[in-house]
Amino acid sequence: MKTALVLGGGFAGCAAAHQLELLGGWDVTLVEQAPFLGAGVRTMFYGGHPYTFGPRHFLTQNEQVYRYLDALLPLRRCYDHEFITYVERDNAFYNFPIHVDDVARMPDREKIGAELKQVEGVANAKNLEEYWIRSVGQTLYEKFIDKYSKKMWLIDDNRRIDTFNWSPKGVALKEGPRAAWDTAMSAYPVAPDGYNSYFDIATAEAKVLLNTRLAHYDIPKKRAMIDGAWRSFDLIVCTISPDAAFDFCYGELPYIGRDFHKIVFPTESVFPPHVYFLYYANDEKFTRLVEYKKFTHHQSPTTLVGMEIPSTNGKYYPLPFKSEIAKAERYHQEMPDGVFALGRNGSYRYGVDIDDCIEQAMLMAQQIKEGGREHPVPGSRWR
Repeated sequence: MKTALVLGGGFAGCAAAHQLELLGGWDVTLVEQAPFLGAGVRTMFYGGHPYTFGPRHFLTQNEQVYRYLDALLPLRRCYDHEFITYVERDNAFYNFPIHVDDVARMPDREKIGAELKQVEGVANAKNLEEYWIRSVGQTLYEKFIDKYSKKMWLIDDNRRIDTFNWSPKGVALKEGPRAAWDTAMSAYPVAPDGYNSYFDIATAEAKVLLNTRLAHYDIPKKRAMIDGAWRSFDLIVCTISPDAAFDFCYGELPYIGRDFHKIVFPTESVFPPHVYFLYYANDEKFTRLVEYKKFTHHQSPTTLVGMEIPSTNGKYYPLPFKSEIAKAERYHQEMPDGVFALGRNGSYRYGVDIDDCIEQAMLMAQQIKEGGREHPVPGSRWR
């Protein structure tokens, strides 16, 4: 029996533990510092309402990944969800992605139309600001992107963001159907407690150590100190930030966190039909509101809305700076054969979501089965 250590019990860690179970022949120990599995994807309850730390609907273009999760955790398809953004200077809500139909009802539509005729294209864009101005012009950039991105990443200049292919939800300026995602399958668990049963299923055969923070790692030798003694492993799956796994020897990797506020309203619903997300692209401290009933279908005379405020509280979003991605790659290069980096933190990639965690775990299992390795495991959108 081979031994594996999984660092972190979020979705990536649980998916990795399950894939090792499906391979067979692995004795898995999973270490999680929180008192529960699932991290921000775990469903909690407030006022009787189920919620997660931010919206956690399941979105994928990979049918194999969808079938895998749906077989273990029945999913309900979300066909009608819309995102809208409040633009204070127009005192209006518009669709996001930015839609040509909305431009026609903007008070400065003639100016925007002239700018759209002169956009240069994104081929030579060097940063997020250039990308958007070259896509939609100065005015639409100011309305939808400028202030939102600055508060999202807690920066004062969007030119600092020099990786930006993750930015548009679809395309920069959209025509045709208004669905936020055209080609992806969007879903949410049917169960009232969301994804929680998956975490139990995925780790059923593993030894799970909750409320456990390992003080010492020796990743090059594939060992860690557990309960005061060094233990060696044949395989390590690192879903925590790679700098922590190497005692920050190349410096600490920065993240943006979130302050999350739960608000119960005395009505059955607050948002318009089909609207799941409200984005705010102005001087507000918060970035978006989410009405959880839209996902969960919870029945109640009240409704729960979550408000997200960017902060330094927690490690939720790796910064999309080339310099920090290069630093993370230095840590990844220190990982020997038999060490895999998975998930948003392990990969240090903003674009990694639930489906990518599953796909990365599947690819890891495939590489183990074939006797090869590559770290971090490539995913559909994470590079």
